[in-house]
Amino acid sequence: MSEGQLGFEGMPRRLLQAAPSRLSTYQDCPRRYRLRYLDRPAPPKGPPWAHNSLGAAVHTALANWWKLPPTRRTVPAAGVLLDDAWLSDGFRNDEQCAAARSRARQMVERYVADLDPHDEPVGVERTVALKTDHAALFGRVDRIDDRGAEGVVVVDYKTGRHLLTVDDARTSLALAVYAAASERTLHRRCRRVELHHLPTGEVIVWDHSDDGLARHVRRADSIAAEIAELDQRFRSGVSHAEADAMYPTKVGQLCGWCDYNRSCPQGAAVARPRDPWAGLDLPVS
Repeated sequence: MSEGQLGFEGMPRRLLQAAPSRLSTYQDCPRRYRLRYLDRPAPPKGPPWAHNSLGAAVHTALANWWKLPPTRRTVPAAGVLLDDAWLSDGFRNDEQCAAARSRARQMVERYVADLDPHDEPVGVERTVALKTDHAALFGRVDRIDDRGAEGVVVVDYKTGRHLLTVDDARTSLALAVYAAASERTLHRRCRRVELHHLPTGEVIVWDHSDDGLARHVRRADSIAAEIAELDQRFRSGVSHAEADAMYPTKVGQLCGWCDYNRSCPQGAAVARPRDPWAGLDLPVS
């Protein structure tokens, strides 16, 4: 163990166990991070989001499609798997739920129609991991493809209504961590990350340089170090006022989408909670 991993009196520092989502939650809003990961008893969350239900069903259907024998990986099979995985949480009514399911089924069927069922991925819903000086980072990758001499490629499915750009792939800390962790876990070079946007069928690609990927990993490690120090102070015992100062609310448009809006006076003052179906690109009847 290196000196950089030694804490007080020579004791080894405990690595922060974290998925990239934990780091991004802290970056988006330290107060939301505290409410989600630290406060006990945990404050009540808002109702489930319809767009999360749709996204989860699509991800499950695609994962299960790859688990079928190659000869059964057909377009109709993908539609059946979507129906089997469908979740009804968060929708305004049965009509909206049915319309969303129909659209999700079309997305999945259109997407798999362009896939080679015999081109076996290296991993589907594969957990990969990476250790840095301050963190044990891990995450589950939607799909990892083998591109031969180019190495392996991280594929991330996206089902949101917003259009994506190359910058979304280039700047994503999560994708970079997944790439570095995939390389470490699979012992194969991994520099390419891809966002597969199912609503439009677009594939957004970014090829990290060695230096660029290393910068992302250093950034993740720096965020983890900051979180670990704050969390240690928090768990050692602080007053409510001190905790609020340590984990301030970052108010803005995201407050209306926060699961803890009702438990955060600062956020609630800026934006009322959005309707659970507000993230859908569907008419409301």
